Amino acid sequence: MARTLNRLTASQVKAADPGKYADGGGLWLHKRDDGGGQWFLRVTVHGRRREMGLGSVSEVSLKEAREAADKQRALVRQGVDPIRERLRVKAEAIRNLHSLRDIALDAFESRKAELKDDGKAGRWLSPLEHHVLPKLGGVPVSEITQIDIRDVLRPIWHEKADTARKALNRLSICLRHAAALGLDVDLQAPIKAQALLGKRKHTPVNIPALPWQEVPAFYASLSDGSITHLALRLLILTAVRSGPLRFLRSEQIDGDIWTIPGAHMKGRKGATADFRVPLSRAALATIEAAKPFIRDGYLFPSVRKGVISDATMARLMERRQMTARPHGFRSSFRDWVAETTNTPFEVAETCLQHTVGGAVERAYRRSDFLDQRRPVMDQWAAFVTMSS
Repeated sequence: MARTLNRLTASQVKAADPGKYADGGGLWLHKRDDGGGQWFLRVTVHGRRREMGLGSVSEVSLKEAREAADKQRALVRQGVDPIRERLRVKAEAIRNLHSLRDIALDAFESRKAELKDDGKAGRWLSPLEHHVLPKLGGVPVSEITQIDIRDVLRPIWHEKADTARKALNRLSICLRHAAALGLDVDLQAPIKAQALLGKRKHTPVNIPALPWQEVPAFYASLSDGSITHLALRLLILTAVRSGPLRFLRSEQIDGDIWTIPGAHMKGRKGATADFRVPLSRAALATIEAAKPFIRDGYLFPSVRKGVISDATMARLMERRQMTARPHGFRSSFRDWVAETTNTPFEVAETCLQHTVGGAVERAYRRSDFLDQRRPVMDQWAAFVTMSS
C-alpha cells in the first residue's frame, strides 16, 4: 500500500492538464478545462463504493488533501461511512448555531400561507417578539428548556393570559419546526413549562357593546359623510368584523352581494372559503357614498396609505366617551335578532359568519342561508336607520 501512495507532486498538480490523476489510496485530482480542479476520495464502505469531495485545488494544497484523505480512510477502517459522518457533524454544528430567533422567523415564513393576508399584520410573531425573543432569541434552540420558558412567560402568565397562551403556542410550533429540520430539541418543554406555571388566573372580558336599542341614535349621529362615519355605518349595517370591512374593494361588490375573500375571514383558510353578505338598500347607499374616496381599489383608505385602521373607528367612540367599541356592534345585532325576531339559530349565527354545527353536519349542509339572511339584514337596516 505504501508504494501506491503520494504519487503526485505539488508541481505536477499545478501543471496538470485537464483530466483525472491518482495520488494513491483512493485520493484523486480532477483537473477541469477551465484550469480549476477538485480533490476527491474514493473508498469502499460495507461493500459500497463512496466518493466524496475534499475541496478545490485553489483552496486545498496537496499536503492538506492527503491529510484529509488519511482522516477519512481511518473512519473507513472503523466501519464508518465518511460521507454520512461528515453530514452528521455538519448537522450537529448547524444545530448548535440555530438560535430561537432564526427558527421563529423560519417557522413564520413556512406558515405565511396559512395566515390571514400571508401574515402581513405580523400578529403571529408579536407574542414572541414582545415577550420571548428579547430574552431567549439568541439562545440555541436545542438548549431551550422548560425553565427558560417558565421564566420568560411568568411575568405575563396571569396579567396577560391570552398573550401568554399565544406565546406558548408559538414556542411549541417553533420547537416542532426545529425538530422537523433535524435539530435536537425538547418537544415537551412547553408542556412542562405550563405545568410549572400553573393555572392562569384570568376571566375573559367581552368587548363592550352598545345596547341594540341605542344603535339607531348612534347610527344617525354618523352623518358627516367622512370615511370614518361611512365605515362605521357599513360596519353596523352588515354586522361583519372590521377586518373585511376595512379591506373592502369595489370588485367585491356584485349587485346587492358583497363577497368577502376567504383570506379575510377569521378562522377560514384558503381563498375558497369566501363568504357572501347580502346588502340592504341602506348598505348599498353607504357603499355608493364611499366610492368617491376609493384609492387603489379600497373604499375606505387611510389618510396616507393603506386602509383605515381599527383604531380610527374606536377613537371616534372614545372621543364621545363611549365604553362600547366597533366590534361590539356584532353583539348588538345578535341581541336584537334574539329579542325581536324568530330567526332560526343557524341563520342568526351565519349572519355573523360563525361556524355552525360539527364537521359532519357542515359537510351535508352546504347552504350559507343567503336567502334566509337577506330579510334579517333588511329588517336590521330598517331598524338601525329609523332615526336617520
